[in-house]
Amino acid sequence: MASFLLSCPSKSFIHPVKLTFKSQQHGNRVSRSLCAVLPYQNQKYTKIGAVSVGPISSAKLLQSVEFAAKTGAEVVMEAVNKPRNISYKGLTDLVTDTDKNSESAILNLVRKSFPDHLILGEEGGVIGDSSSDYLWCIDPLDGTTNFAHGYPSFAVSVGVLYRGKPAAAAVVEFVGGAMCWNTRTFSAVAGGGAFCNGQKIHVSQTDNVERALLVTGFGYEHDDPWAANMKLFKEFTDVSRGVRRLGAAAVDMCHVALGIVEAYWEYRLKPWDMAAGVLIVEEAGGAVSCMDGGKFTVFDRSLLVSNGVLHSKLLERIGPATEELKGKGIDFSLWYKPDNYNTEL
Repeated sequence: MASFLLSCPSKSFIHPVKLTFKSQQHGNRVSRSLCAVLPYQNQKYTKIGAVSVGPISSAKLLQSVEFAAKTGAEVVMEAVNKPRNISYKGLTDLVTDTDKNSESAILNLVRKSFPDHLILGEEGGVIGDSSSDYLWCIDPLDGTTNFAHGYPSFAVSVGVLYRGKPAAAAVVEFVGGAMCWNTRTFSAVAGGGAFCNGQKIHVSQTDNVERALLVTGFGYEHDDPWAANMKLFKEFTDVSRGVRRLGAAAVDMCHVALGIVEAYWEYRLKPWDMAAGVLIVEEAGGAVSCMDGGKFTVFDRSLLVSNGVLHSKLLERIGPATEELKGKGIDFSLWYKPDNYNTEL
């Protein structure tokens, strides 16, 4: 039996508590039961969706974001069975002509329909009016490496923020495989529920980690956050039905919303990775927070989404790992927010 002191999330107001773990051996698997009340157990997770979608109606905003994502997806579908023209943003960080062409098609559509809106694209950066209340976050091809290999886990993701909070979202996921590609579209508008191909969806009701299927992701830099999450990957593999790493954040979040996995977490995502998926999860009944359990914004550097009922249980492991990284001086301040962009954060 082992004991240690747990430091609590910096964004909560709960004092440190002493934890005691009991370990029991089951063949090659080790399960650990918590014998102390944890700081996350009674924590409430703040809603991240916009309270208002602004002067544009919910119906029009949702229709526009779906059309934008589908426009990008048409470009991807046209290229999916053709040879790839690949270049590199880093040693292993790929970009293809399809990423650029998809983003160009989406940008042209958004700028024509909403010329006064601000846009943040993965490939093109920030364009438009920084005084706008609306910010479009565009990932024209989430899961580029999977696309380059023809591996079926990639998507086009488009999210719209109103004053810094997710207002509408659409993710077009590519499913199937070589010579049999198809798509399904996930969408949500703040306060309006989440949908897949027009049918309402909901997160799972699984309330036991041992019965959960989990998903995580790893960045391209093999640094301290990467190592910390590799450790979490192992720990959760020991106590759950399994942990998957598919390589496309928007897809992973949509799978949580669909109820086929229970949670997804990752360090160092960017706004275009998260803006659509987090709203879809929340509107499907799930919970969203930073990996220390604190209030999440699209500009943060860590993310945990879940079916809600498992959120606190997952934070019992994920929270302390994140606090340990903070203790090492790892930066968890807001990653990026366009200059002069008006938010209610």
